[in-house]
Amino acid sequence: MPAFICITCGAQYPPADSAPKNCPICDDERQYVGPSGQNWTTQEKLALTHFNAWREYTPDILGIATQPRFAIGQRALLLRTAHGNVLWDCISMLDAATVTLINSLGGIRAMAISHPHFYTSMSEWSRAFDVPVHVHAADRQWVMRPDGQLKHWEGETLELLPDVTLIRGGGHFSGSSMLHWAKGAGGRGILCASDTAYVAADRRHVSFMRSYPNLLPLPARNVKAIAAALEPFAFDMMFGNFFESVIQTGAKEAVRTSTERYLAAIAADASF
Repeated sequence: MPAFICITCGAQYPPADSAPKNCPICDDERQYVGPSGQNWTTQEKLALTHFNAWREYTPDILGIATQPRFAIGQRALLLRTAHGNVLWDCISMLDAATVTLINSLGGIRAMAISHPHFYTSMSEWSRAFDVPVHVHAADRQWVMRPDGQLKHWEGETLELLPDVTLIRGGGHFSGSSMLHWAKGAGGRGILCASDTAYVAADRRHVSFMRSYPNLLPLPARNVKAIAAALEPFAFDMMFGNFFESVIQTGAKEAVRTSTERYLAAIAADASF
């Protein structure tokens, strides 16, 4: 039986004779159902028209995304740490070429996903590489295919591997998480934030939203909580959720100044 994949958000569902009637992730106010209604595909159909592309940011940080753009354009990161490879976030498409390439680079030691818009085909990736996939327990209701080696982590931080820490920021979703690699970028430290803190088009600032496609702002208390969660961690390079979403240097100061800018913009007495 096929495991149907939502075309709009990329979430994969358990194998079934027919497609689900709806996608709860897209029905939520943070996502959307397109004007043509709910539509579905499968890995097999996706492979007829798409392929996975790679981008090397540094020799130890590789991006993976499906081309032409699929779902919301998600990009995963393969982090090649001294203690094993980490897959941060996930994409829907998993083909033989991707499995071969990742295995040739040493496979995957651990997986972690930022939030439900990146759950995609995480269970299928987990099984393909025989690896646990970590998602925050606060978002367990959004797991549409609860199989594979799924681990619901709790609390505010989790050491995934030595020098690699998951950080719960909340905001976009209650369990929205980020990944800090202390020795990444030649020891400068990197932050993988997905869109908990969204890398802006100028690549010098970040911003915050409850819903990006529906333009729902994030309340001040949530933004302050994200900033507070990041304060103990040193990082100079930062990755968002798309191929181009990278702050090459000065990322921690960018988060700090962007937080101040955002809070000033949504203040009750703000004027422009």
